[in-house]
Amino acid sequence: MSPREAVRRQKFREPIGVVGPREATPEQLAAAEAVGAGLAAMGLSMICGGRQGVMEAACRGVAREGGISIGLLPEADPGAANPHVSIVIATGIGEARNALIARAAHCLVAIGDSYGTLSEVALGLQFGKTVIGLAGAARVPGVQHVDGVEAALDAVADAVLGPASSS
Repeated sequence: MSPREAVRRQKFREPIGVVGPREATPEQLAAAEAVGAGLAAMGLSMICGGRQGVMEAACRGVAREGGISIGLLPEADPGAANPHVSIVIATGIGEARNALIARAAHCLVAIGDSYGTLSEVALGLQFGKTVIGLAGAARVPGVQHVDGVEAALDAVADAVLGPASSS
């Protein structure tokens, strides 16, 4: 059984964080949508900032595969969420919501870079989370950089399943 199939069968309940800039490149948007779709296909839920850019693309991918995305908005207005978020939580706490995303996520996938993304990456690392970076994610010690979506999804499966036992 592949690691992705093992994840799908265990009904893992913690969300996977996807973080990235609102102002994203076409490459980053495509990667985010593919990561979102891949997470949903693995039976994993996703948590993000719920707005535009990488967040919206990831939510679109999740929605396309019938998965669940949770958007933690910085503002108190749920109408600010992108149209693809499954569950909107309008926090009203501004960028402090980045700490909630980093804390609630089992691991984080950082796609691209911005100050907000960097704060989520740093908080994730501070909280001892696995942080996977692709498509221009910050080169910060502790971030596991991968080449492409498939490698990112494999790294998520590894984070969910834990270290492989040596026989």
